[in-house]
Amino acid sequence: MDQVTDHLLAAARKVIAVHINYPSRAAQRGRTPEQPSYFLKPPSSLATGSEQTPSIVERPAGCELLGYEGEIALVIGKPARRVGLEDAWSHVEWVTASNDLGVYDLRYADKGSNLRSKGGDGFTPVGPGLIAADSVDPAGLRVRTWHNGDLVQDDTTEDLLFPFARLVADLSQLLTLEEGDIILTGTPAGASVAQPGDVVEVEVSAVEVSAVTSGRLVTRVAEGTTAFADFGARPKTDDVQREEAYGSREAAGLPADGTAAVGPALSPELKAKLESVCTATLSSQLRKRGLNNVSIDGLTSTRPEKRIVGVARTLRYVPNREDLFKTHGGGFNAQKRAIDSVNEGEILVMEARGEKGTGTIGDILALRAQVRGAAAIITDGGVRDFSAVAAMDMPTYYSNPHPAVLGRRHIPWDTDITIACGGTTVQPGDIIVADSDGILVIPPALAEELADDSIVQEREETFIAEMVEQGHSVDGLYPLNAEWRTKYEQWETDKAND
Repeated sequence: MDQVTDHLLAAARKVIAVHINYPSRAAQRGRTPEQPSYFLKPPSSLATGSEQTPSIVERPAGCELLGYEGEIALVIGKPARRVGLEDAWSHVEWVTASNDLGVYDLRYADKGSNLRSKGGDGFTPVGPGLIAADSVDPAGLRVRTWHNGDLVQDDTTEDLLFPFARLVADLSQLLTLEEGDIILTGTPAGASVAQPGDVVEVEVSAVEVSAVTSGRLVTRVAEGTTAFADFGARPKTDDVQREEAYGSREAAGLPADGTAAVGPALSPELKAKLESVCTATLSSQLRKRGLNNVSIDGLTSTRPEKRIVGVARTLRYVPNREDLFKTHGGGFNAQKRAIDSVNEGEILVMEARGEKGTGTIGDILALRAQVRGAAAIITDGGVRDFSAVAAMDMPTYYSNPHPAVLGRRHIPWDTDITIACGGTTVQPGDIIVADSDGILVIPPALAEELADDSIVQEREETFIAEMVEQGHSVDGLYPLNAEWRTKYEQWETDKAND
C-alpha cells in the first residue's frame, strides 16, 4: 500500500466534494437529492495525517462550530472527459480516507459555495495510505470515524445514492478530471463538531478484507489565535447552524421543543414581552427612534386574529427567465430549501416584488412549514391552493390568491439574504411582529428596550383610556402633561398595592 505524499497533494489541481450521498445522512438532514451536487475546496486545504504524525487543524479564532465529516476520497489516475458509467471507475487510481472539515460559523457568508466555511488551510486532510482502486469493489468499502476514541461514524458504500462511477462520469460531462484530482464522496450520519484539543480519526477499508485499509487518518484540533479582520465576513452562528453541525437538536444541547431555535436575539422572555403589546405601540416606539420604514405593507392575513412574533428567515424570487429557470427552478430549489430549513418559531419572509400574477406558496409547502413549526409565512406575492392554505392554523400573509404554479413569473433564487418585502427591507434574524394592524420588522439590537418602552406606553394608555371614559378632556391628558403624569404615577402605585 502506497502512502499519501506531498507530491501527490501538490499534483491535485481540484478538490471536488459531494453534498449528500449516504442514505443515513439524507435521513438525518431530512432531504434526499434527485441528482448529485458538488462544491469545490481549494488544493491549499489539503493536508496529510497519521497516527505517528497527526495533522493539526485550527478552529479559527471566534468560531464555535468546527464540523468534521469522515469520507472516502477518490484520486484520479488518468484524465476523464465525457466518460461513460462503464468506464468511469477505471479513471480512479487510488482510494483513501479524508476528513471534510468546515466551520459552520461562516456558512452564511458563502451563499452555498462553501469557500470560506470549508476552504481553510488544513481543512481537507487525506490519507495516510492509498488503496489501489483496481483492487477493491467500489460498492464494498467501509468508512469509519472516531472522535476522541469513540466510534461515531460507520457505514458502507453498498447503497449509496450516487455510486462512485456515477460521480466520476457525471463530473466528466462538463469538466476534465485531471490526474491527481481528488473527489470527496460524501459523509454518512454521525458527523459532528470537534473542539480544540479533540482528536478525529478516519479510516477506509474493504468490507470483505479488513486488512485492505487506508490506515488511520488522524487530525488534532487546535484553537486559532488570529482574529478575523473587520473588512470581511466574521463568524456568526445560531441554533439552526448548531443543529446542522451536531446533527440533531439533542446532540447540540438544544431543547427538543425548539424554543431555542430562534436564537439569542429572541429569548422566551423577550418573545413574551413582544406578544403582550400591539404593533401600533411598537410602531410609535420605532418612530421615536427614527425608524419609519419598518412595516411590511399591503398584505392580508389568513388568520388576522392571531398575533405572531418570530425571527425572520428569507427567500428571494427573481423575475422568470426561461434559461435560468431550467437551472434554478427544478429539483431541491431555493423555495424548497427555505421551506425545509425553517425552524420552530421562525417566520419565512418572501420577496416576490409585489408580483400578483402567480403563486409563491401552495398547500403542500405551506403544510411542510407548519409541520416544521414555522410561526408564519409572509409573501408580497400570490398564494395558490388558497382555501387549503387559509384553513391552516399557521398564518400566511399574502398579496392575493392566484392559481398559477411556480415558473410563470418567478425563479426561486436565494435564501437567508437581505430582501425587500412589502416596501421594506428584511434581513435574516430580524424580529417580525404582526397582528391585525400590520407587520413590523424590528432590528434585534433594539428589541429589548423597544418591548420594555412599549409595555410602559401601553400602561399609560390604559390609564388615559380610563380617564377619558370618566369624562376627562384629552387636553393635557393625551399625551400626559406634568399634572396628569403625577396622577398616573399615583394610579400605578394604587394598582400595585391592590
